[in-house]
Amino acid sequence: MRDGPRLNIAAIEASLRSVQGHFASINAQLVEPREPLDDRIVANMLAGYRLIERFVHDGDDLFALTGVDAMLEINTTVLCGVEAPQRREYASHIDATEHHFYDERDGGIGDLVEWYDAHATESPWKRAAGVFVRILSQPQLFLEGNHRSGALIMSYILLRNDLPPFVLSPDNAVEYFNPSAVIRKTIKKAPATLFKLPKIKARYAQFLKSQADRRYLLEAESS
Repeated sequence: MRDGPRLNIAAIEASLRSVQGHFASINAQLVEPREPLDDRIVANMLAGYRLIERFVHDGDDLFALTGVDAMLEINTTVLCGVEAPQRREYASHIDATEHHFYDERDGGIGDLVEWYDAHATESPWKRAAGVFVRILSQPQLFLEGNHRSGALIMSYILLRNDLPPFVLSPDNAVEYFNPSAVIRKTIKKAPATLFKLPKIKARYAQFLKSQADRRYLLEAESS
């Protein structure tokens, strides 16, 4: 166990609900329109935030060999929630995702952990942004739900460093989604990627830093 900031789930939910209410206008500004942020997605994302908070406070290292299973749990949570019946319904998809996660040579968990370890001296903002870029670029880390899982894994990295999580809002949604449309079409191991992805990572790191909002942490209420 370790001390650290607790998430203000009520503030996170309020932001996601605001995105939900403004989604039509947000979607009109996106290069690639997104599926609506319905109640199921919001509930699963809130469960995901609670999950990463638990991982941080339990001292779980998602980038250690003994901890990478936790990333699969994040992905399962954002797609299927926490209820057993729903998970049983999607058991074949969960199983296929696990095989992809471990077996994909160019974009599986081995690639992500290797990148993370190689950038140990960088700031949490850059490491979080770089992880997000690795998750979304081709081949993606998960079969589905890479945006949502990536946002939570970024938030885990930030929270582990006593920084606020990334939370989608009406003000940041377009800036969050539009660059990712480029990332999703980028192949990790392609020669041009050696120049493209580091630049995208640097821009995303600045974006994450600009979005740091301590109202998403309960400690902010007592300050």
